[in-house]
Amino acid sequence: MPSIFISGGAAGIGLATAKRFAQDGWTVGIYDVSDEALAAVKAEHPEFITGKLDVRDPQQWADALADFTTHTGGTLDVLDNNAGILIAGDVVDITPEAIKAQIDIDALGVALGAQAAHPYLKATPGAHLVNIASASAIYGQPGIAVYSATKFFVGGFTEALELEWQSDDIRVVSIWPLWAKTALADNDAKSTQTLGVRLTADDVAEKVWESVHPNKIDRLTGRTSYSVGVQTTVLNNAAKFVPNSVSRLINKVVSQ
Repeated sequence: MPSIFISGGAAGIGLATAKRFAQDGWTVGIYDVSDEALAAVKAEHPEFITGKLDVRDPQQWADALADFTTHTGGTLDVLDNNAGILIAGDVVDITPEAIKAQIDIDALGVALGAQAAHPYLKATPGAHLVNIASASAIYGQPGIAVYSATKFFVGGFTEALELEWQSDDIRVVSIWPLWAKTALADNDAKSTQTLGVRLTADDVAEKVWESVHPNKIDRLTGRTSYSVGVQTTVLNNAAKFVPNSVSRLINKVVSQ
């Protein structure tokens, strides 16, 4: 059976992704920092492989992947870099610890996960690295500036690795949702009110599934990013063609 390892997978989009892949017979690994959430997942889904992972720690990445691949014959078809946090607030109003935590988990954690997973993905023909980005990286978002910046990192990191790892037969993609109905959207960012929270975790999970089952056009064009939902698709496409001043105005209206 093909296998997927999901960081931060014990709730929200990660758990929805686990269920989506499991229904098609995949071996699913859910690794998370929360013991309580992992226990709840294991109770409901004893077939899932679970374990502890703090994505900021390279040794924990090495241990978690080594543990998971003992169940897969040493191979890994998909690493889903899903773990992330969001702490809303203007930069001058949130703590230095909040700034550091978002950068460490949402950016550093993604890079460490990719680095640790590379040997396993390289050993598995047609493997995928999936990084969860965000529509907040289309244009920098006030009120969630640090989170938004980490997602710019994810977008750029994905594009770079797609080229770096092409010779290793590893396809690297990013998933771009707007607000989804998860704990991450439970914040005071104005864009949750102006744009609404229209997506579900299942919507994002389905896009993850689509991204690792690419059609011929996606492969031929080297597609690296997958927008989730109509709103993200419109905003993303508009940003490519309208002047920067227009993008700035739109994002000012949406987020302030």
